[in-house]
Amino acid sequence: MEGMFNLAWVIPIPPFLAFLAIVLFLNTNKRASSLIAIGATAISFVLGWGIAFTSFFIDHFGEHPIDNALYTIPTGTVDLVIGYAVDPSNALMLIMVPFLLLMIFIYSSGYMTFPGHLRRENYELAYAQHKDPRYSRFFAYISLFATGMLGLVISNSLLMFFVFWEIMGLCSYLLIGFWFEKESAKRAAFKAFITTRVGDAIMLIGMLLLYIKSEPSTLRFSELFTASNLEHLAASTVDLPIFGVVPWISLIAVLIFFGTVGKSAQFPLHVWLPDAMEGPTPVSALIHAATMVSAGVYLLVRMFPIYEYAGQVSAASLGFVAFIGAFTAIFAATIAIAQWDIKRVLAYSTISQLGFMVAAIGMGAYVAALFHLLTHAFFKALLFLGSGSVIHGVEHGFHHAHELHAHDPHRGPVLPHQKVPEEQSAEPSPRVVSRPDGLLDLEDPQDMRNMGGLLNRMPRTALTFIIGGLSLAGFPLLTAGFWSKDEILAVAWDGNHIWIFATLALAAFLTAFYTMRQIGLTFLGEPRSDGAVHAPESVPSMTVPLMIISIFAIGAGWFGIPEHFPLIGGIVPNWIEHFLEPYMVHMHIYPYHPSFSWVPLIASLVVALGGLALGYVVYGKGLRPGQIDPLAKLFGPIWTMWHNKYWVDEFYRDTVVAFTLLFSKFLALFDREWVIDWIVNYIGRVAILLSVVMAAFDRFVVDGFVNGVGWLSDQAGNVTRLLQDGRVQTYLLFGLLTAAVWIFLNVLPVILTLV
Repeated sequence: MEGMFNLAWVIPIPPFLAFLAIVLFLNTNKRASSLIAIGATAISFVLGWGIAFTSFFIDHFGEHPIDNALYTIPTGTVDLVIGYAVDPSNALMLIMVPFLLLMIFIYSSGYMTFPGHLRRENYELAYAQHKDPRYSRFFAYISLFATGMLGLVISNSLLMFFVFWEIMGLCSYLLIGFWFEKESAKRAAFKAFITTRVGDAIMLIGMLLLYIKSEPSTLRFSELFTASNLEHLAASTVDLPIFGVVPWISLIAVLIFFGTVGKSAQFPLHVWLPDAMEGPTPVSALIHAATMVSAGVYLLVRMFPIYEYAGQVSAASLGFVAFIGAFTAIFAATIAIAQWDIKRVLAYSTISQLGFMVAAIGMGAYVAALFHLLTHAFFKALLFLGSGSVIHGVEHGFHHAHELHAHDPHRGPVLPHQKVPEEQSAEPSPRVVSRPDGLLDLEDPQDMRNMGGLLNRMPRTALTFIIGGLSLAGFPLLTAGFWSKDEILAVAWDGNHIWIFATLALAAFLTAFYTMRQIGLTFLGEPRSDGAVHAPESVPSMTVPLMIISIFAIGAGWFGIPEHFPLIGGIVPNWIEHFLEPYMVHMHIYPYHPSFSWVPLIASLVVALGGLALGYVVYGKGLRPGQIDPLAKLFGPIWTMWHNKYWVDEFYRDTVVAFTLLFSKFLALFDREWVIDWIVNYIGRVAILLSVVMAAFDRFVVDGFVNGVGWLSDQAGNVTRLLQDGRVQTYLLFGLLTAAVWIFLNVLPVILTLV
C-alpha cells in the first residue's frame, strides 16, 4: 500500500506533458487540446486521490511522513536535494487541488466556446466554430498552471516550492492578460506580475538567509524543521539598526511572509487581485480558489514550525502576521460591499477570507488555518465558476436581444428606463451612463445592476451559487464555511486575542451581508436589462462541475466539527484534527485545542444570520430599474470611499509609480546627458586621441625601426653579394682569411698570457 507514495512525483507530469503536446502538436485542433488537457488533469486527480486516501488508512502516518530524493544538485558545499514529500498536510491538499483543477478544466471546455468579449466582425470563424480563437493556447496555459500548483504541493524543499511558485506567477501573467485585445487586461497582467514580484523578491531574501543560517545549510523541509536547527535559528541573533537585536528565526519568518503578502494579496500588496478579473472566469477560479492565492497561505502552513518557534522567542513576528491578516479581512470586506462587478465582489471576498487564514497562522492556529484554506477553496471555486456561468448567460442574453432587434429594427429595448439621456449621446461610449453609485455600462454582463431575476432563467447556476454564498457567509451547521470560520473565531477568543476576534467577527458580518447583496442583485427581483431577460442556462459542461463542487461546499466542513460542540459534537469525529496532530508533534508544532465557549459560537451565529438577514432586508427583492444602491444613499461619502477602494490604487499611482517614473527619468538624464554618456563620450574621445598618437608612434617609430633593420639588411646583402662571384679562388681566399682571423683571435690571448 505504501508503494503508492512512490508515484507522488508523477502527479505534476501529466499536465506538463499536456502543455507540451498542445504547444508543439495540437494547437490547431481545439477539441483535441481540451480533451488532452482534461485527460491529463484526470490522471493527476486519480493519482492525487489515490495517494491521499492511502495516507488516510495508514496508522501513525503523521509520525512517519514520506520524504524521498530524486536527484541532488551539487553546490560545492552542501548538495541541494530535489524530491517529493507526502505528509498529512499535503495529503489534504491532494484532495482539494487536483479535484478543483479537474472541475475547472471541464468547466473551461464549455466557458471558452463563446468569445463574447471579441468583436464579431473580427472573429467570424471563431463564432462559426463556437470556440475562442485562442482556445488551444488557453488550455496550454492552464495545464502549465496546474503543473505549478501540483508540483508545489508535493515539493519536499523550499527550493522546489519556489520554482513551482514562480511557474504559477508566470502563468498568472499569461492568463490574466489572455484577452490582450483589451487594454485593461494587459495592464492587469503587468500589474499582477510586478506586484507579486515585490513580495517574491523579499521572500527570496528570507530563503537565502534561511539557507545560510541553518545548520547544516539546507532548504529541505525535513532538515529545516529538526529541533536542533530550529533551536539554532532561535538562539542566533542579528542587530538591526531600528529594531535592535532580533532572532534570526523571527527576521526570516517575516521576510518569507512577504511572499504570502504578495501571492495571497494581503495588504498592502492586495491591489493586483481585483484587476486579475480581466482574465477569463476559469482563470479567476484557478487564481482565487485552487492554486495561486491558496499557495500563499499554504506557504505559511508548510513553514509553520518556523513561525511556531519565532512566536516563542519574539511575539512581535507572529503579531505582525496576525495584524496583517485581521486588517486585510476587514479592509477588503468593506470594499466588497460597494462593488458592482460580480467577480470583483468575489475578488475582495477572497482577499478578506485569506486574511482570516493569515490571522489564524499569526495566532498559532495551524489546524484552523489549513481547515479554512480547504473549505474556502471549495466554496470560492463554486462562486467564481458560478459567476462565470452568470456572465456567460447575460452575455448570451445581450447577443440574443441584439439579434431580435436586428430582425425587427422598430423593436424598442425591453427596459426603456435604461435609454441614454440625449445630453450624453456625445460620449465616446454611449452605453455608459453616470449614476450616483458609479458609472454603469448598460451592456456590461458583469455589472450586477444589469442582472436580476436570474433565479428563473438560470436555476442550476442560481442554486449552486446560493449554496456557495451561504457557505461563504458561514450559514450555521450546514455549510463548510461555518465550521472553519467558527474555528478561527474560537481560537481568537480562547487565546485572548480580543481585538482580532472583534475584527474578524465584524468582517464575518460584512461577508454575510455582501454575499446576500450579491445574491439579491443577481438572482432575485426583476430583470434590469435585456441580457437578464434573455439569459439562458449554461451548458452541462459548466453546470455539472458546479453541482459536484456544491457537495463539497456543504460537506467538507463536517470532517472538522469540534468534539466539544453542543449536541452534535462527537457524532462525527473531528477527523482533520486527529489526522494532523501526530504530524504536528513530529514537526515540533504545539497542538492547540481551544476550549469551548459560547461567546465565539454565539458570535458566529449572530454575524452569519444577522448579516444574511440584513442583506435580505436591503436587497432581497433586488433593485428597481434605475434604483440607486440604498447604502450609497445612506453612507454617502463613506460608500464612495469603499467604492473607490480607499483610493489605494490612486495613492500608489501618485506616489510609488510616479516616483518610479520620475526617478527613471532622472536616471535617464543622468545616463544620457549628465554623467554616464558624458564619461563614455569623453573616454571615447580620449581613446580616439590615443589611437592617433599610437598610429603616429607606429608609423614613425615602430615602422621606422622595422624599415631601418630592413635597409641595413639590404645594404649588408649588397656588400656580401660581391663575394659570390662564382670563382673558386675567391672562395678559397675568403676561407683562408676567415681561418686567419679565427686563429688570430684565439691564439693572440694565449701569447699575451705567456708574455
